[in-house]
Amino acid sequence: MSIKKYTCFHPIKEVIKIKTKRLLPVNLESYKPLRELVLEAIREAIMNGSLKPRERLMEIQLAEELGVSRTPVREALRKLELEGFIVMVPRKGAYVADLSLKDIADVFEIRAALEGLAAGLAAERITDEELEYMERHLVEKGDAISQNDMERLVAIDTDFHEAIYRASRNERLFVIINNLREQIQRFRATSLAYPGRMKQSLEEHRIIVEAIQSRDVQGARQAAQEHIENAENSMIESIKKDGFPTA
Repeated sequence: MSIKKYTCFHPIKEVIKIKTKRLLPVNLESYKPLRELVLEAIREAIMNGSLKPRERLMEIQLAEELGVSRTPVREALRKLELEGFIVMVPRKGAYVADLSLKDIADVFEIRAALEGLAAGLAAERITDEELEYMERHLVEKGDAISQNDMERLVAIDTDFHEAIYRASRNERLFVIINNLREQIQRFRATSLAYPGRMKQSLEEHRIIVEAIQSRDVQGARQAAQEHIENAENSMIESIKKDGFPTA
């Protein structure tokens, strides 16, 4: 399912070109179709910052780095354009999509509403086993915070939200929220690194779990929405200093 993302491309005088190898060859022995492996590899490189915003994506170079032909690369770029990860500039080619503060705010506005919906549905549909899983995540997140392990913290945070999506029992909602979340994944560590945000985020997760555990649909919805709104504020404050465009 392809979900069109809210992304804009901000022209600059000189684009960034790939100068060094950023991608590892795909595992050709995987059970997944080659086009999916290529798609995932390029998407992940964009999300983790290996491929930078405004960076030009050359089919032939990507194909060489991934150890594949240009056909699956071309297919992947088309899909990534639909998902909002790249933009196609007429007569110039493909570029990693750039995000402005307005773009990020737009994504969060939609995500807050959908995360609230997911948490409300989870309060109605979650199983005892899933609740135990979420409670363990609270302990693990606290441990990651005490060790200041940012990489682990981001992974736990991502898994926590996916647990809520699964508990909603709405597959389409899961896909849509994940699509939005992935667009701003590259900034997750920046948001959590904002002073006081890690502990605040843990407390917000705890409130969400308590509401879901109590089968409080409205409380879970409100707690999830407030959590996403707070995450937005932290992220935007953290990246403003980097000179992001505001529109």
